[in-house]
Amino acid sequence: MKVYSIFKSLQGEGLTIGAPTAFVRTSGCPLRCTYCDTPQAFDKGEQMSIDAIMTKVAKLKCRHVCLTGGEPLAQKDAPALLTRLIDDGYHVVLETNGAMPLDELPCVENLTISMDIKCPSSGEADKMLFENIELLGPTDQLKFVIANDEDYEYAKDVIEEHHPSCEVIFTPVGGKDLRHLAERVLKDALDARVLPQLHKFIWGDEDNR
Repeated sequence: MKVYSIFKSLQGEGLTIGAPTAFVRTSGCPLRCTYCDTPQAFDKGEQMSIDAIMTKVAKLKCRHVCLTGGEPLAQKDAPALLTRLIDDGYHVVLETNGAMPLDELPCVENLTISMDIKCPSSGEADKMLFENIELLGPTDQLKFVIANDEDYEYAKDVIEEHHPSCEVIFTPVGGKDLRHLAERVLKDALDARVLPQLHKFIWGDEDNR
């Protein structure tokens, strides 16, 4: 696999927010979202075996592991790495962008799929595979990164049309400006969580990941 970095930090997003986590950030992504905060992972990185990745992860001494990118599912060995991590007792979160099929992922416990649906402001909304939503279960999470009212209405329509059975998360672009988004979710009585990007509050835009 081509890996940009392996590091320890706090999970900044989603249902395990705040948990010390070993991150495996793969290289490469088929999308070019307008607000992407990890463009450095588009092409840089080194080829690593699954054994080498597992050794580095073990040294970080975390119960939680996040496979992120880039786009992890652009790497053909991602399902094998997920299986190894879970077999070794880690709780694993896979962060994927909604444009990659999920049907070849291992159906196992201790794997949480955190899937984005890209909204119009990303410039990549037309790449989404909405059939993936049906593959998400109660322990997974569906995330929308929202920049404006158009994005909000788009996310709301997707929820109403596809009825996800997992937790739904709304996060503002930039991860900090929560008030307007929170007020809209409350007004519309949406069954969605409004969450920040914790790492943006702690480290700002510093590239420590």
